[in-house]
Amino acid sequence: MPIRPAAVVFDMDGLLFDSEALYREAFFVAARDLGHRFTTEDFLELVGRPWTANRATLQARLDGTGDADALKSVWMRHYEAKRASLALKAGVAELLDRLDELGLPRAICTSSSHADVRYNLALHRLGGRFNAVVAAGDYARGKPAPDAFLRAAEVLGVAAGDCLALEDSHNGVRAAAAAGMCTVMVPDLLSATEEVRALCHCVAASLHDVRALLG
Repeated sequence: MPIRPAAVVFDMDGLLFDSEALYREAFFVAARDLGHRFTTEDFLELVGRPWTANRATLQARLDGTGDADALKSVWMRHYEAKRASLALKAGVAELLDRLDELGLPRAICTSSSHADVRYNLALHRLGGRFNAVVAAGDYARGKPAPDAFLRAAEVLGVAAGDCLALEDSHNGVRAAAAAGMCTVMVPDLLSATEEVRALCHCVAASLHDVRALLG
């Protein structure tokens, strides 16, 4: 890192927890249940975006053959059935321990709900490891707009430009970079593109590598 950050802002799905893989599996099961056909590319377009944007995308893909909200209902039912098996991403515990050693505050910044955050943290006994949570409903515009990251910096009491942002999605990287944060992408389902690399300080293979960046 060019300079040690004053705080760290984490995305949640696909970055802290292996939830994007579960969402993907549940999505295709729900689509089959309802007789809809989607491609992997269709699903990847949804990653890192709020439901308001994804509803419009899905409704356009359905093209009058179904209802996006009905699809979401079945999708979330299948996701909830799998959720107890949600895995923690590699390096989370070690990175949080290092942040404790350095005395660096940290926040979760997500398009998911506060209830989802509470469930995931409780499942892996991570309650109390984050100083703040910024989730759906806490900001006006979802990623790729910078609102969520700017709100996270505000809640932490740190200038956005002094924050390190960790993201796995293209829209998340765009949002963090637009907020002026030093951004590191840790890819999950999406690989880093040339555009995304240009917005990042670097692309890390895992959170273990992020820990090493902090020294």
